[in-house]
Amino acid sequence: MFTLFRRYALHALAGLLLITTSLALADDHPSSWDYEWQTTDFSRHSVPFDEIISGGPPKDGIPSIDAPVFVPVSDITGLTDMEPVIGLIIDGEAKAYPIRILTFHEIVNDEIAGIPVAVTFCPLCNSSIVFDRRHNGQTLEFGTTGKLRNSDMVMYDRQTSSWWQQFLGQGIIGELTGAKLRMLPSRLESWADFRARAPRGQVLIPNNPNMRPYGRNPYVGYDTAAFPFLYRGDMPDGIKPMVRVIAVGNEAWAMQVLRDKGRIEKGDLILSWHAGQNSALDSSSISQGRDVGNILVQRQESGQLIDVVHDVTFAFVFHAFRPDGIIFTQ
Repeated sequence: MFTLFRRYALHALAGLLLITTSLALADDHPSSWDYEWQTTDFSRHSVPFDEIISGGPPKDGIPSIDAPVFVPVSDITGLTDMEPVIGLIIDGEAKAYPIRILTFHEIVNDEIAGIPVAVTFCPLCNSSIVFDRRHNGQTLEFGTTGKLRNSDMVMYDRQTSSWWQQFLGQGIIGELTGAKLRMLPSRLESWADFRARAPRGQVLIPNNPNMRPYGRNPYVGYDTAAFPFLYRGDMPDGIKPMVRVIAVGNEAWAMQVLRDKGRIEKGDLILSWHAGQNSALDSSSISQGRDVGNILVQRQESGQLIDVVHDVTFAFVFHAFRPDGIIFTQ
C-alpha cells in the first residue's frame, strides 16, 4: 500500500509535468489553476509562478479544521507524554493542538481569548506557526491550496482567494499580495510540558476520529533523509539541509548547538532546550519518534520572561525564505 508520502510524490510529478506544459509565458500562471481558482486575481503576485508546484492534493484536499472541538486536559487519555503539541496561551486561556491531528489537516481556524487565530503546521518543513487571522478590519478563514513553494505549504483565504506563504505569513498571489499576518508566540512542546503548565487548558480532538489515521506519520524517516522532499532551491552552506534550526527573525540556531549547550543568550533573547519530545517525522507512529527535545525562546521584559515568536524548522527552509539570514552552527 502506498503511504501518503508516496502518493504525494506521484501527484507532485504529474503536477510538475502539467505546469511545464501549461505555462504559455514565464509571467503567466498555469492555465490548470483556473478551474479551482476562478476568483483569484492572478494579475497580482509577488513571487514567480514557476516556484509554486503541486504538493499532490487539490484545493482543500487536506481539509482545514473550521469548527474545532476541544475537551479539558483532564479528559485526554490517548496522548503519550512525549507527543508534540502546539501550545498556545493568551490572556490565561490555554489550548493545545496535537501534531497527530495537524499532520492531516495542517490548519485550524479557531478563536482564543477573543482573537481569531490560524494554527498551522507544515509537515514538510516541520513549521508550526500561529497567526492572528485579522487583516485590515477583516477576519480571514484559511484553507490549503494543495500547492507548495520551497516545500512549504501555500494557504489561501476564503474571503479573497488570495494565496499565502505559511512560513512567512505573507500574501503572495491575489488581492492581498504583500499583506502580512501577525504571528503569535506559541510553543511546539511535549504533551507532558503543556499539561504541566496548563492543567486547566483545552485540547483539540478530531471532529471525526475515523476520518484519518491520527497518530500515524505518513512521512516515515523524512527528517533523517539526506535531502528535502519537493524542494528545488539552493541548499544552505555549512549545515545539512534537514538539520532542525530554531528560527527567530533573520537568525537561526542549529538544534544540536542548543542541545549541547542547553541554553544560549544573545542580548535579551534566551533560548533553552530540554529533553522529552518525539519527532513527528521519524517513525511510523508519532509516539515512537526519537527524542528531539523541547525548545523555549523567551525575552527579558520588565524583569519577566516573555515567549517570543519563533519556529523550529529545517535549515533548508530557513535558507530558502531568509537567504540573507544567519544560521549559527557553533
